[in-house]
Amino acid sequence: MNTLVQSSTPATAEKPVAPRRRRSSVGYPRITPYLFLMPMILLFVGFKLYPYISAFWLSLTKNVGGEVEFAGLENYTRLIADPLFYKALANTGIILLVQVPIMLVLAIVLAVAFNSVLLKIRSFWRTAYFVPIVMGLVAYGILFRALFNTNEGFVNYLISFIGLSPIPWLGDPLWAKVSIVIAMTWHYTGQNAIIYLAQMQSIGGELYEAAHVDGASAWQRFWHVTLPGLRPAIVLTVILSTIGTLQLFDEPYVLTNGGPDNATLTVGMYLYQNGFKFFDFGYASAIGYALTIIIGVISLIQLRLFKEKS
Repeated sequence: MNTLVQSSTPATAEKPVAPRRRRSSVGYPRITPYLFLMPMILLFVGFKLYPYISAFWLSLTKNVGGEVEFAGLENYTRLIADPLFYKALANTGIILLVQVPIMLVLAIVLAVAFNSVLLKIRSFWRTAYFVPIVMGLVAYGILFRALFNTNEGFVNYLISFIGLSPIPWLGDPLWAKVSIVIAMTWHYTGQNAIIYLAQMQSIGGELYEAAHVDGASAWQRFWHVTLPGLRPAIVLTVILSTIGTLQLFDEPYVLTNGGPDNATLTVGMYLYQNGFKFFDFGYASAIGYALTIIIGVISLIQLRLFKEKS
């Protein structure tokens, strides 16, 4: 008797097909993002990095008989012993310590006023105080030079109208600095006020309501709610204003040309004079790098102080 044996696996069963392996991308970097970034990288190298390196190399050279020669650190040692550089640095520091606090305090006051519901046509006042920043630096410098003219200026006309003696705004060392401080405050206060206003509008209204419920006065609400809320904007404006004032050039150049008797000579003006008046580009580059180091150190100190206070 024949026995039929049935196989458990059909003879015609197909073999499983192994999945196709993907080609490894190792060794083939994705360069597409770098291609998109390449125009910006080239612009940065050509207009930022190369000038920095070139200026540093220039600060290590000097001009001898029309030929550029390597001088090492000679320009920097000369800078350390230059009394006129310290004079320019002191003038810049005085303007910084006087003008920046006045400007930022006025900007905070204006921002509070702009944010008040009691102020009518607030959009008009915000625009009016922001307009000065749109005016060119040279243009507004010429305007203030005409206003502060000793003999024919409008400011002295108003002073004489009330019976006071004319003030030598641009001819006296003290009043020349005051003129620059007034001009800079007029030009930049509105810009900082708008920055504070934008930050102030991000402060939650419930904080003011809670302070009001707790019986806090208007001054207490400002001191304990508004000022802490303005801290990021204050840090920003303090650092930017410090950097801008340390680089001060346009206002003293147009208003006083660094006079009288170098009383308003700033580091920026001193750099310009050495580079484009005396054509000592090596020494001017050394002044520029010294100013860069000073700005960096002061900015780091400010950031550290604000961080510790917060």
